[in-house]
Amino acid sequence: MYKYFFRLFFKRLDPEQAHHLAFRWIRLAARVPVLRTFLAAALAPRHKELRTEALGLRMHGPFGLAAGFDKNAVGIDGMAMLGFDHVEIGTVTGEPQPGNPKQRLFRLVEDRALINRMGFNNDGSLRVAARLASRTPVFKPVVGVNIGKTKVVPEEEAVADYVKSAERLAPYADYLVVNVSSPNTPGLRNLQATEALRPLLSAVREAADRSVPARRVPLLVKIAPDLADEDVDAVADLAVELGLDGIIATNTTIAREGLGLKSDPTLVKETGGLSGAPLKERSLEVLRRLYARVGDRITLVGVGGIENAEDAWQRILAGATLVQGYSAFIYEGPFWGRSIHKGLAARLATSPYATLADAVGADVRKTA
Repeated sequence: MYKYFFRLFFKRLDPEQAHHLAFRWIRLAARVPVLRTFLAAALAPRHKELRTEALGLRMHGPFGLAAGFDKNAVGIDGMAMLGFDHVEIGTVTGEPQPGNPKQRLFRLVEDRALINRMGFNNDGSLRVAARLASRTPVFKPVVGVNIGKTKVVPEEEAVADYVKSAERLAPYADYLVVNVSSPNTPGLRNLQATEALRPLLSAVREAADRSVPARRVPLLVKIAPDLADEDVDAVADLAVELGLDGIIATNTTIAREGLGLKSDPTLVKETGGLSGAPLKERSLEVLRRLYARVGDRITLVGVGGIENAEDAWQRILAGATLVQGYSAFIYEGPFWGRSIHKGLAARLATSPYATLADAVGADVRKTA
């Protein structure tokens, strides 16, 4: 039904316009008590066997919404209503910014992919923090906050910019993510180099601790799939050294060659980060490498190319305690979360593992 509606309606709209329209409908539905109760029962049924503990937090399941969909923390209840066990908002920057000029979002329908060069368009950390502070939740998913660098801030002042966001947002975050891997902010990916990443993560950790002395806010870093293998290893080692709580693997890719893309070549050549199905193989490869390096010492979050329950299950076997999606939601629609949960429960039931936690990293351990 949704796929027919997508072809008939959403596909004809500009992708960014379609996003805003669909997100508005989701938020409106979540404001109507009877309707949201009905939709949550239909779209987000609970499976006790999928209950997950990660980052010191308890969740109904391992499946969450990746950053980028709800940049400004305006639709957390709506996304929980659709079955996301955790919702990662952002990327939020120190100062408000409009992002890059439009058109900046492109659908590669044949490849079940997206290209975006949004450029961290968001309301800024002060306004987003105020919105989170005033929120009266209807549903209570775990809420992650993803922070990035303001575009006009020079690279040498990036640490202070991240610290400002961390100080403002950490009090309202169940976990905090340092995003150094978007390809759409000039110079941002340079911060993935360990010599730049070490002082940045240390400063953000200290800022979060100052802002929230009563509890430890888990801190993660999100990395790009385009890192060389030795750089993936270096980030993994640094994360362990600094006592980081987790790594999110991976962000979008700037690669186009070797992905077997079938869409209109004009679209394929658009600059920006590619997400969706073509990212599946490399994202899984990075995840496996990370788990082989860090094991159970830190939490890994698998994202990139997850379309269905089998993809999510493969990420868990490769070392992910949590999995996230975004791009496939555009193509699968509101029953996507329900399908992921049902499929994961079925796979766990027929597996040799008693719990999801037992399955995490099982494939990598077999080959070690």
